[in-house]
Amino acid sequence: MSPLPRTRLLAYGGLGLPLAFAALPLYVHLAPFYSGVISLSLLGAILLALRFLDAAIDPLIGALFDRFPHPRSLVALSLPVLGLGWIGVFTLPQAWPAVPWLIVMLTLTTVGYSLATVVHTSWGARLSNVPHERTRLFAAREGFGLIGVVLAAALPTVLAATLAEGLARMGWIFLGLLLAFAALTLVATPPMRRSARTPGLRQMLRPLANPAFARFAPGYLLNGVAAALPATLVIFFIDDVLKLAAHSGLFLAIYFLSGALGLPLWVRLARRIGTLDAWLVSMGLSIAAFAGAFWLGEGDLAGYALVCAASGLALGADLALPPALVADMIDSDAAPQPGAYYGLMSFLAKLTLALAAGLALPLLDVWGYRPGGDQLFALSATYALLPIVMKLGALAWFWRMRQIAHPGVVPC
Repeated sequence: MSPLPRTRLLAYGGLGLPLAFAALPLYVHLAPFYSGVISLSLLGAILLALRFLDAAIDPLIGALFDRFPHPRSLVALSLPVLGLGWIGVFTLPQAWPAVPWLIVMLTLTTVGYSLATVVHTSWGARLSNVPHERTRLFAAREGFGLIGVVLAAALPTVLAATLAEGLARMGWIFLGLLLAFAALTLVATPPMRRSARTPGLRQMLRPLANPAFARFAPGYLLNGVAAALPATLVIFFIDDVLKLAAHSGLFLAIYFLSGALGLPLWVRLARRIGTLDAWLVSMGLSIAAFAGAFWLGEGDLAGYALVCAASGLALGADLALPPALVADMIDSDAAPQPGAYYGLMSFLAKLTLALAAGLALPLLDVWGYRPGGDQLFALSATYALLPIVMKLGALAWFWRMRQIAHPGVVPC
């Protein structure tokens, strides 16, 4: 089969830009944005509960997609909900109490985001039956996505003097990006290959009967929590440990640009040594980067820039390679249901974010950390050392399962 043309890669991948643009402030800026009006313990509990709810609906969305495999209609349905909710999250009205406003707006945002991401990922898995071409499709999506997160990281400090004002002003920019790139994807992406049968809702847990996916899931969850912990705490770390709040946009831009620039490297490495082995290499790089972060202190701008570059490079593999591995598992299923697989995968990804927020913020609260205050060892340890322990666990989990004789095939 001939390689997919670049126009098809660009058309499919384009939607990744506004989706990633929407996601970064939710996972990086939301806690600092609300920390002045909601206690860290209550904020952690709210995020834990909402992200568990968010995660729980993803398998249902996957089952909906398998029953109603019309990605254009489902994505188009999701976008107004996402746009309205996202603007509401970062526009805190004086007339509303902060807690119910956050709950309502974040619920709208996460439902719209979940519907769009599960359907978009499942669509990509059925655009080609060649594993390497699927890796290219997902890499194109994540490449656009990393451009989106670079924009989302840089714009708050460019648009206003404070984070709150900058996030509020980003709303119209987000809506413009959402409309433009959604139109590109919805108009120019070809139809997906259809399954011969229409599964029922009872089949939404079928992927767990696939031994490869069942073994993949715990390691993916552990690796995801390791990645979500620093994302939850990065602004606190930059502000209080490094005392470099004015450079937060620069650090986030370095991180995500490194991820974008590294994507072609991981695609080539995956083709050369196998997708799973390439992912293991990225885990080792991430461990080394966060080991360096733990020893940094006030004013270490150059050192943290290097940490951002190295960990950002590893990020590209975390984004592009796991969906490609799951696509291979779908091929091995006698009755493939991509929506069910990616619904469960999205559930696991959201669960990592819920666990990270529910673990890190209350833990820091118990240890006496307050934004702008002391207890910086607790912050550094939670930001850097705890993710290292979890990354080591994930690396060991997948190392035991790698198929040394057949690199590049279904990994577990």
